[in-house]
Amino acid sequence: MPGLAYEALFEVAVEQYGYITTADARDLGLGPEHLVDLARRGDVDRIAQGLYRFRAIPTTMRDQLMEATLWPRRLGIISHASALDLWDLCDVNPAKVHITVPKTARIRREAPPAYEVHQRNLPPGDVSRVEGIPVVSPRRAILDGIETHLGGHLIDQAVEAATRRGDITTEERAAIQRALRMPLKAR
Repeated sequence: MPGLAYEALFEVAVEQYGYITTADARDLGLGPEHLVDLARRGDVDRIAQGLYRFRAIPTTMRDQLMEATLWPRRLGIISHASALDLWDLCDVNPAKVHITVPKTARIRREAPPAYEVHQRNLPPGDVSRVEGIPVVSPRRAILDGIETHLGGHLIDQAVEAATRRGDITTEERAAIQRALRMPLKAR
């Protein structure tokens, strides 16, 4: 029968698509050895250094995105083409999961091949959540797409969808249109 530590960790993991980090354990007053013990017993799988996943929680289509946000010490925010896809703003199909971390983040290990890591200090207004997953705002996702030279038809599609759904204001749409007209070097 699971103990109190298991139950506390499991409760956090349910909100994170089954994932739990050593930082989550510390936040609960538990040491990383609790996760190591759970892994030995077969309750969790070790995904990466400091990142585990409960086997009892079913997998979903969003797991890879949540994992990406937790991988760099819970600093990742889904961004760029991955954010456009998560917001369902255009028909983009990113080859990698794009995450943005703060410029001050010192990631000592190499990013997994499935991730494209960007560095930017995001103001609180540029960060939101979709189904519990940290993601940049639709406006920021579109601007990220412009910066990385995503196809113009995809940007147009994203702007139209965001406008239609009320995800961006008239002023934000005008700012995006100005960014589209900037010379490439100024972007």
